[in-house]
Amino acid sequence: MTDNEIISLFDDWNQALQTGDPQKVVALYDENAILLPTISNQVRRTQEERADYFVQFLAKGPKGELEAPNVRIFNKIAINSGVYNFSFNDGSTVKARYTFVYQWNGEKWLIIEHHSSAMPE
Repeated sequence: MTDNEIISLFDDWNQALQTGDPQKVVALYDENAILLPTISNQVRRTQEERADYFVQFLAKGPKGELEAPNVRIFNKIAINSGVYNFSFNDGSTVKARYTFVYQWNGEKWLIIEHHSSAMPE
Protein backbone atom coordinates (compact mmCIF):
# COMPACT_ATOMS: atom_id res chain seq x y z
CA MET A 1 0.00 0.00 0.00
CA THR A 2 1.29 3.44 -0.93
CA ASP A 3 0.52 6.92 0.38
CA ASN A 4 -1.42 7.68 -2.80
CA GLU A 5 -3.54 4.56 -2.39
CA ILE A 6 -4.44 5.62 1.16
CA ILE A 7 -5.26 9.13 -0.06
CA SER A 8 -7.50 7.57 -2.73
CA LEU A 9 -9.61 6.08 0.09
CA PHE A 10 -10.72 9.66 0.82
CA ASP A 11 -11.79 9.94 -2.83
CA ASP A 12 -13.91 6.79 -2.38
CA TRP A 13 -15.48 8.30 0.75
CA ASN A 14 -16.11 11.64 -0.98
CA GLN A 15 -17.68 9.86 -3.97
CA ALA A 16 -19.95 7.96 -1.56
CA LEU A 17 -21.03 11.35 -0.17
CA GLN A 18 -21.92 12.47 -3.70
CA THR A 19 -24.44 9.61 -4.04
CA GLY A 20 -26.54 11.14 -1.27
CA ASP A 21 -27.02 7.63 0.16
CA PRO A 22 -25.94 7.37 3.82
CA GLN A 23 -25.69 3.58 3.53
CA LYS A 24 -23.02 3.87 0.82
CA VAL A 25 -20.98 6.09 3.15
CA VAL A 26 -21.51 3.90 6.20
CA ALA A 27 -20.41 0.83 4.21
CA LEU A 28 -16.88 2.30 4.23
CA TYR A 29 -16.77 2.11 8.04
CA ASP A 30 -15.98 -0.98 10.11
CA GLU A 31 -18.92 -2.02 12.30
CA ASN A 32 -16.93 -1.07 15.42
CA ALA A 33 -15.70 2.27 14.05
CA ILE A 34 -15.91 5.52 15.96
CA LEU A 35 -17.03 8.69 14.18
CA LEU A 36 -16.41 12.06 15.84
CA PRO A 37 -18.21 14.25 13.29
CA THR A 38 -17.77 17.89 12.35
CA ILE A 39 -21.33 19.14 12.70
CA SER A 40 -22.62 17.05 15.60
CA ASN A 41 -21.69 16.77 19.27
CA GLN A 42 -22.71 13.10 19.39
CA VAL A 43 -20.07 10.38 19.16
CA ARG A 44 -21.29 7.82 16.59
CA ARG A 45 -20.47 4.25 17.67
CA THR A 46 -22.82 2.10 15.57
CA GLN A 47 -23.64 1.87 11.88
CA GLU A 48 -27.15 3.15 12.71
CA GLU A 49 -25.75 6.21 14.52
CA ARG A 50 -23.33 6.89 11.68
CA ALA A 51 -26.14 6.57 9.11
CA ASP A 52 -28.25 9.01 11.15
CA TYR A 53 -25.41 11.55 11.06
CA PHE A 54 -24.89 11.15 7.33
CA VAL A 55 -28.61 11.64 6.59
CA GLN A 56 -28.24 15.13 8.07
CA PHE A 57 -24.80 15.81 6.59
CA LEU A 58 -25.69 14.62 3.08
CA ALA A 59 -28.79 16.84 3.04
CA LYS A 60 -26.36 19.79 2.88
CA GLY A 61 -24.80 18.52 -0.37
CA PRO A 62 -21.19 18.29 0.85
CA LYS A 63 -18.23 18.12 -1.49
CA GLY A 64 -14.87 17.51 0.16
CA GLU A 65 -11.34 18.30 -0.91
CA LEU A 66 -8.10 17.43 0.85
CA GLU A 67 -5.85 20.40 1.46
CA ALA A 68 -3.01 18.94 3.49
CA PRO A 69 -3.01 15.12 3.76
CA ASN A 70 -0.39 13.32 5.86
CA VAL A 71 -0.25 9.55 5.48
CA ARG A 72 1.40 6.99 7.75
CA ILE A 73 1.19 3.26 7.12
CA PHE A 74 1.77 0.62 9.80
CA ASN A 75 1.25 -2.85 8.34
CA LYS A 76 -2.56 -3.34 8.48
CA ILE A 77 -3.29 0.14 9.87
CA ALA A 78 -3.07 3.37 7.87
CA ILE A 79 -3.69 6.94 9.03
CA ASN A 80 -4.52 9.93 6.88
CA SER A 81 -4.73 13.17 8.84
CA GLY A 82 -4.59 16.83 7.94
CA VAL A 83 -6.92 19.55 6.72
CA TYR A 84 -9.87 19.27 4.37
CA ASN A 85 -12.40 21.71 2.99
CA PHE A 86 -16.09 21.19 2.36
CA SER A 87 -18.41 23.21 0.19
CA PHE A 88 -22.18 22.87 0.48
CA ASN A 89 -25.19 23.43 -1.78
CA ASP A 90 -26.09 26.66 0.03
CA GLY A 91 -22.71 28.17 -0.90
CA SER A 92 -21.23 27.85 2.58
CA THR A 93 -17.84 26.25 3.24
CA VAL A 94 -16.01 24.81 6.22
CA LYS A 95 -12.33 24.06 6.73
CA ALA A 96 -11.70 21.26 9.20
CA ARG A 97 -8.98 19.10 10.67
CA TYR A 98 -9.46 15.40 10.04
CA THR A 99 -8.08 12.01 10.95
CA PHE A 100 -9.09 8.83 9.15
CA VAL A 101 -7.69 5.59 10.60
CA TYR A 102 -8.09 2.61 8.28
CA GLN A 103 -7.62 -1.09 8.95
CA TRP A 104 -7.06 -3.78 6.35
CA ASN A 105 -9.59 -6.58 6.99
CA GLY A 106 -8.02 -9.05 4.56
CA GLU A 107 -10.19 -7.84 1.66
CA LYS A 108 -10.38 -4.06 1.86
CA TRP A 109 -9.48 -1.02 3.91
CA LEU A 110 -12.25 0.12 6.27
CA ILE A 111 -12.46 3.24 8.40
CA ILE A 112 -12.09 2.34 12.08
CA GLU A 113 -11.76 5.90 13.40
CA HIS A 114 -12.80 9.20 11.84
CA HIS A 115 -12.41 12.49 13.64
CA SER A 116 -13.30 15.82 12.08
CA SER A 117 -13.39 19.21 13.73
CA ALA A 118 -13.85 22.66 12.28
CA MET A 119 -10.82 24.93 12.50
CA PRO A 120 -10.98 27.03 15.66
CA GLU A 121 -10.63 30.31 13.77
